[in-house]
Amino acid sequence: MKVFQIGAAGGVGHRLTGLLTKRGDEVTGMHRNPAQADTIRNAGGTPVTGDLIGNTVDELAALMAGHDAVVFSAGAHGTGQDRTTLIDGKGLEKAADAAALAGATRFVVVSAFPESERAKGLGEGFEHYMRVKKTADVYLTRTALDWIIVRPGLLRDEPGSGQVTAGIAIEYGDVARDNVAAFIDAALHEKALSRVIVELTDGDTPVADAAAQVAASTGPRR
Repeated sequence: MKVFQIGAAGGVGHRLTGLLTKRGDEVTGMHRNPAQADTIRNAGGTPVTGDLIGNTVDELAALMAGHDAVVFSAGAHGTGQDRTTLIDGKGLEKAADAAALAGATRFVVVSAFPESERAKGLGEGFEHYMRVKKTADVYLTRTALDWIIVRPGLLRDEPGSGQVTAGIAIEYGDVARDNVAAFIDAALHEKALSRVIVELTDGDTPVADAAAQVAASTGPRR
């Protein structure tokens, strides 16, 4: 599989690159900052310069050409509401349109758990982020892409166990970035997992089994 990653140098992105290339997939990692190229390269991916804000849909599609799937884990990361709108929101919309134009029909986005830190009173900037992420999810669900929306719990940098709890609705909790990357790796290769929103925390189920179980739970009932 040829995978195009947006946010490839990030906490989930570079972990996912390593997992995908280890199984033999080819990964192209898009970056805006030249300093990020080595992070992508060291994880096993091929860096390519791109900009969700500056590039047009046609320009992004040209970068995605020849790929089977797109993974979107980019974010503004607290750099202001305007950039949140342009990257987490409009950037996702542009990426989805570009993927469709390029024929990269499999599309996975790292979104946000609905309950994410809501009790902490993090302010209007955070509430804006949550609104933008929800609107971007809605946009993606209305495309013809073979999409998966992954909504992880509170992200942690501690080593992951490779075991998770995943489902269309689960209780909120923590999740290691390692485990998010491992689940996306499994989800990309679980063909029956399609056009579904998956909530994800650390848990007791191996990631490949968790992806298969979610796929089975959303299929036709017999």
